[in-house]
Order: sequence, then C-alpha cells, then structure tokens
Amino acid sequence: MDCYFRDTGNCIGCYSSKQSCLLRTACKRFKKKKNYLDDLLMTEYKCPKCGMMYDNPGKCDMCDVELKKVKGKEQEHPGKKYDHKDHHKMMMKDFRKRFFISLILTVPILLLSPLIQGFFGFEFGFPGDIYLLFVLSAAAFFYGGWPFLTGIVSELKEKQPGMMTLIALAITVAFAYSSAVVFGLKGKLFFWELVTLIDVMLLGHWLEMRSVIGASKALEKLSELLPDKAHLIKDGDTEDVDVSELKKGDKILIKPGEKVPADGIIVKGKGSVDESMLTGESKPVKKKKGDKLIGGSVNKDSSFEIKIKETGKDTYLSKVIRLVDEAQKSKSKTQKLADKAAMWLTVISITVGVSTLIVWLFFEDLAFAIERMATVMVITCPHALGLAIPLVVAVSTSLSAKNGLLIRNRTAFEQSRKIDTIVFDKTGTLTEGKFGVKEIIPAGDKYKKKEIIRLAASLEKESEHPIAEGIVDRAKKMKAKTSDVEGFSNIKGEGVKGKVYGKNIKVVSPSHLKKNNIDIPENLKDKKTGTIVYVLLDKKVIGSIVLGDSIRKESNDAIRKLQEEGMECMMLTGDNKETAKEVSEELGLDGYFAEILPDEKQKKIKKLQKEGKFVAMTGDGVNDAPALAQADVGIAIGSGTDVAAETADIVLVESNPQDITSLILFGKATYNKMLQNIFWATGYNVIVIPLAAGVLYFKGILISPALGAALMSLSTIIVAVNAKLLRVKRP
Repeated sequence: MDCYFRDTGNCIGCYSSKQSCLLRTACKRFKKKKNYLDDLLMTEYKCPKCGMMYDNPGKCDMCDVELKKVKGKEQEHPGKKYDHKDHHKMMMKDFRKRFFISLILTVPILLLSPLIQGFFGFEFGFPGDIYLLFVLSAAAFFYGGWPFLTGIVSELKEKQPGMMTLIALAITVAFAYSSAVVFGLKGKLFFWELVTLIDVMLLGHWLEMRSVIGASKALEKLSELLPDKAHLIKDGDTEDVDVSELKKGDKILIKPGEKVPADGIIVKGKGSVDESMLTGESKPVKKKKGDKLIGGSVNKDSSFEIKIKETGKDTYLSKVIRLVDEAQKSKSKTQKLADKAAMWLTVISITVGVSTLIVWLFFEDLAFAIERMATVMVITCPHALGLAIPLVVAVSTSLSAKNGLLIRNRTAFEQSRKIDTIVFDKTGTLTEGKFGVKEIIPAGDKYKKKEIIRLAASLEKESEHPIAEGIVDRAKKMKAKTSDVEGFSNIKGEGVKGKVYGKNIKVVSPSHLKKNNIDIPENLKDKKTGTIVYVLLDKKVIGSIVLGDSIRKESNDAIRKLQEEGMECMMLTGDNKETAKEVSEELGLDGYFAEILPDEKQKKIKKLQKEGKFVAMTGDGVNDAPALAQADVGIAIGSGTDVAAETADIVLVESNPQDITSLILFGKATYNKMLQNIFWATGYNVIVIPLAAGVLYFKGILISPALGAALMSLSTIIVAVNAKLLRVKRP
C-alpha cells in the first residue's frame, strides 16, 4: 500500500511534498501485508489516483475522478471511509519500533568498536568479534535503514532525489566500506557511525511524524463536537435517537450542559450557549426563540426546543471541516518555494558530497574521504525544510478554524501582510445591519424620552414593520413598560394609530404631517440622517424618533487598530452621502464611496488597485461578490451558518470587524513562522556544511556523521516546535 498523493504533489496524510513526505516510502513496506489492508478496507470502490476507499460508486472527493470497483469484505460500519490517520499512526509506531530495536543493536556495536574503546580508554574483545560486529551492523543496516533504502529507489524512479536519497547514500557508503574492511580492505570501521546515524534518523522520523499527526488534532476535535444521540420530540414525547437519523423539520430537545446535535432554529426556550469551539467567541451567547443554534455548540443553562434546519454535510460544522481540510490541502507560493529549495538543497548536497570525496582523496585516505562525504550528505538533508511549511499550514488552518477564520485561499491569506488599504461594505459589516433607534428627540419639556418611546412602543408592538421592531427593542432596553392599546390600526403607507390610556396616539412618517398640515416643532426641523418618525398626541407632535442602522460597538476599535498597523480604511455603501459621511466621521475612516450600486463596487476596487494599492475587500459575500473577487484579498463576513461565500478568499464566521484585524495579524504571524522555519531548516547549513566537508580540519575542528545527523534532526524538531507556537492574537 503506497502513501497517497494528489495531482498537486501533496501527501494526504501530512500535506508535505512528495520528495519530503515522511511516510511516502515507508508506506510501501506494507504492500505485502494484505491482512492489514483487509482490516482497514471498509468499502468496495477505490479512487485510481489517490487510493481513497468508498462504499458507493461515484467520483472521488479529492481527485474528482470516477471510482473503480474493487473486492472488499463486509464490515461492521458500512459507509465509513478509509482513515489515513490510523494508517499514519501505525507508521509512526513502526518507526518507533525500528528505533528501539536499532538502539538495542547499537549498544554491543559501540562496545565492540575499536574507536569507541580507544576514546573511553577500555579494551573489550574476543576471537571473531569483528565478524559479530559485522552481523549486528548488517542487522541494524537492513532493519533500521530499510525505510531509507526503499526510499532511494522510489525517489530515483520518480527522478526526484531528496531526503531519502541522502540518508540512503550515507548509510550505504558507510556499511559497504566497513564491510570491505572486515573482509580484508585496509581502513577503519564506520559501523558505530552507521548505527548511530540510523538511530538518530529513526528518532527524528518518529518525533516528526508525531508532530505531523498532532498538528491536525484541532480538526479532529471539530469532527468530534457533535454528540452521538439526540432527544427527538415526537407526538409530545421524547425519545433518544442516533444523530444520523435526524431529518430537516424534526424537533429536538436540548437539555442544559448538552451539545447541540444539528443546526436549527429555537422554537421554545431561552438561555446561553457556548460557541467558543466554533466561532472563537469566549463569552456564552444569549439565545432566544427564533435564533439559530449551531450544531456542536454547548447549551449552558436552560432547555431548548429547536426545529432542525440542516443535517449532515449541509451543517455549519461540516462546512467548517470541509473548508479547513481544503485549506490544508491547498498550496501557497511559500510552500512551492520551500519545495524548490528542498530539491536544490538535494542537488547541492550530492554535488558537495561527491566533491568532498574527490578532494579529500588527494590529502587523506579513502576512509576519511568517505566519512566527510557521508557527513556532508547527512547535514544537508532537506527533511526539516520539507516540513517547515506544511507544519505551519496544518497548525494555522486548525487554529484559524477554531477562531472563526476560515481560510479558502492560502496564498491570499499569506499575502494579507501586504494589505495597505481595506475597503469595508457598510451594512452588516461596520454596522449592525438591522434597523434600530439612533435618537429620541422630545418636542418640549413636557414629555421625556422614556415616555415618548413608551407610547410609540405601545403602538408598534402590534405592528410587524421593521421600524416597529426597532422601536420596541429600544423600549425594552430603556425599561419603558408598554401599555395596552385600543383600536389599533395601520395608516396605509404612513404609520400606525390607536388609543393608549384613552389618548389618541399616532406614530407616523413626515409625509403624514405634510398631508395633514401638521406643523413640526422648530427643534425637530434639524436635518437628521436616517429614517424619522413622529409621535403625535391628539394631532400634536410631542417628539420624533430617528432610526437607522447602528454602528457596531467593535467597529471603532477595529478601525483604530488597523490604522495603527499602517492601513488605510475606506467604506463602500449604497446609502446616501449624508448617511455615509456620518458613519465615516464617527469611525474616523480615511474615505468613503456613497450611493454605489453592487455592480459599481468592483470598479472602485479596480480604481484603488490602479493607484498601486494592495486592497482587501470585506463584505457579505453575496451582493459584494464581484468586488470580493476583484480584491487582492477577499474577506466575506459570515453570520450564523452562512459560511460558504464562494468568491471570498477568507470567510469570517462572526460579523465582527475585529476579526478582520485578527485575520491580518494572524496572516502576518503565519508568514513569519514560515520564514523562521525555512531559516531553521536551512540556515545552519551555511556554517555546518563547510565544517562537515573539513575546511577547518587542519585546525582540529571536525564534525562526525553522528553529530551531523543529530544537528539535522535538531533543526527538524525546532521547526516542529516553532510551528506549534503559532497563535491567533485577538485585539
């Protein structure tokens, strides 16, 4: 069974390139272990490209090619796809096993090696001990070194010499030369260098694979968020059913402390829900009747009854997992650069190694020249470089998903560090996106703001107009208790009327006043931006209420932080110039475009780009689609379960402008981590390669093959740890 690759050249398991994949050649060792394959084979259809197994005919999710029917056996869990993570975990265990067995063989080899005895000042030997040394070394070479020996064959077949080629060349040269010495050739034995090199390389592989597998744990946790059972409400009774049995339209009960099993709308109950694992919001979110609940969130303190809206692949959680998985598989320019660097490092290694051998043959014996060549090849091994970028990719996509930042285009995400201009859509991004009361203005001293909103809300609670909802919400916030209404009726196109405490009250538009020749008090004549309604008592205006789309409380901090980072913040809106100007001034924006139609937004983005700006566009991902596609980085603001804006490079789960700041800072941090890892993976070569080649040999400075292997593995471990230190910073 081979390790699986896609057309992009990335391994499904660790997402590294073909030439640097940890598992690529090791997987081939299991071709003949058919029992293992049978145990994992859950289906009867196989992708001819990547080898993924399915239980139904169709096309492969990864490669988009028709599946081929293969023989398989019945399993207990039909429908489950072949799990590559289990396979990779077994490979990790195999490397660990080989490491410990090779380590056991190393002890007697060290004790029998003349160089080690001389170094520590003891003597140990018996007749024929050199042959025992050969046998033990051969066992270590073929058993411990087998992944590298098979690896070189595969890499040379594919004409992509890489890490396995370097290691295999080093250990083969050491074993072949030492074996020749055992059977009569003059020279010194390299057996102890051989086995310690194998030990260090196996240890490095084992530790690195642990890091690779561990990097995707956050994604695994996402898939584990949904519970196994749900309380289905049927004919007034509840029964526990498997979550897989739920259908759209079903009603379920969610008790305090339980996880929400599917996306739905609350039909009964109110309380707090923890959505932190899904959106990154640390505080519990208050929910009431009519609100959406996301599958995987946790009910904190009360019972809910919900009507299921989405199940299976259509749920928010499934979309998140799919986006994260796609992001991990995608390759950015930085990754491609690292792959090219790894290939060139391989070429350089072989060239320098052979050159070292040839040069030293003129000054020292063959044994010394071979030792220098082997050391050079080990130290320049591109293993760490092959992991430098994929590890950061795996960690960053998992972290971003946990924090509500869903990356669809990795190149755009990394380029967020270049953004110098951010263009915001106004409605739903900088503002709440819903009608609310902005100001209450009494006509005189007789009626206060609270009384005006109370009278208006008493009428409007009977209406279904968006204006009515805004007025009623403000009354609740001001704790203005509404009264019963008599004779409520709509004034077509102009407002509502009724009796409150026996008084004739109206809430009407300016057109109603004009039509009925009702005077507007002087202090209410000042032009206000937004929608204005007037509250009348017996045909006399007692106050006005200004409504509009309220600015989000997070918008100010987000704009200020972005400007501190040196970015220009602008706004696009279809609203009138007065409203746009008011919002722009309140937020301190650097500019705005008002009265812009959806099809004109793209032109504005193009204009900014022609001015030499690197532009990010932030919108709702629907009517802003052309502008999102045109921008250098398109950022879609999602809300609830709307996370699949097809034209955006990045989707923000929450409609929170501060997440844009987090995204850009995280993009910069991710790119910096990649550069740091490339440095740690290759930078030490500048100093160590000349030392390994022996340029300071005559000054007594020389690096042994084992030390070279240790330094290479150390750089790889540093790369893995450095990737793990990546964090999302919240403003």
